[in-house]
Amino acid sequence: MAVDMRLPTVRKQISLAGSNSNADGKHLVVPGDVITSDTGFMRGHGTYMDDEKLTASVAGEVERVNKLICVRPLKTRYNGEVGDVIVGRITEVQQKRWKVETNSRLDSVLLLSSVNLPGGELRRRSAEDELTMRDYLQEGDLISAEVQSVFSDGALSLHTRSLKYGKLGQGVLVQVSPSLVKRQKTHFHNLPCGASIILGNNGFLWLYPTPGQQDEEEGGYYTSLELVPLSDREVISRLRNCLLALAAHKVLLYDTSVLYCYESSLLYQIKDILKPETMDEIVMTVYVLSYDTIWCRDRYQLCFGAAARPPALMGQQPGKFVGDQRRPSLPALNFIKGGGKRDSSRHGAQHCNVFEVHDSPVDPTAVLNT
Repeated sequence: MAVDMRLPTVRKQISLAGSNSNADGKHLVVPGDVITSDTGFMRGHGTYMDDEKLTASVAGEVERVNKLICVRPLKTRYNGEVGDVIVGRITEVQQKRWKVETNSRLDSVLLLSSVNLPGGELRRRSAEDELTMRDYLQEGDLISAEVQSVFSDGALSLHTRSLKYGKLGQGVLVQVSPSLVKRQKTHFHNLPCGASIILGNNGFLWLYPTPGQQDEEEGGYYTSLELVPLSDREVISRLRNCLLALAAHKVLLYDTSVLYCYESSLLYQIKDILKPETMDEIVMTVYVLSYDTIWCRDRYQLCFGAAARPPALMGQQPGKFVGDQRRPSLPALNFIKGGGKRDSSRHGAQHCNVFEVHDSPVDPTAVLNT
């Protein structure tokens, strides 16, 4: 059995362009710190009054809006909103309801009347359904659901009435901070790499093999126990490490950033993705690909556009190309020399009208560091 031995080294801190925040201008507090003794301010979230002094109750950054002062915590639990897509785990079966752990302050509630019966059957729930609740969902099962309402104490009421929600089968659960998940119109994505992902607003991410037609017609209760092919397991493992790398560098998680990270990681073995120096390189590349910017170094240009994915240039014969060639995918990144120019007239993307494609790919991080 091979063992990877690593000596202690001084880790180089990378700074992403555009992320140079003025940390000196932030007012960071810990619980018990006095924010102000002026009585003219209003008390907001994360604060309380102590001897006519406004005091912080959580650790975080002080934010002021006119006369209102609040403290935004650096790390917090999930605050649910109606319509959020969540991934949760059943913790208890009660009378006509399930208790669900959703990374929030209180356990969420999934009522028996808020789930689809097997096969999508529509009828009133009977006493027999209540006795067979564990046949549907039992302790330890993972589910995907939607927030139906929020109770006065902050607890969430869930529902799985749509066929895309329900019990989750084989896959991998990744837990990150809820603040890193970008809110989108849809949180279910079938990635072109051969796997699917559910980006839960509560910070629970679910990676699983892309389901077939039969899985989608069983009302959310069909669980395939077939052996997942090795190729699919490798893709899921790579995506899992990519999510952890992005979360470690506080990169916003959505389908495009995950796909960019996956493409960037193809240059490395799966086990090497979580090495600190490898994570730095991959995240830097994701940052470059995610922003519509041109970097110029010695009359060479790398052209990127975040709006559209173009055909790969790798495999093209070296020479001059005329026309609208959009940003190539990562394995096809090449130096573009000469008369490239910015053109944002279509889709907000970036185009180069005349450029030359060289044989060898170029690492964007090397260009940024020069």
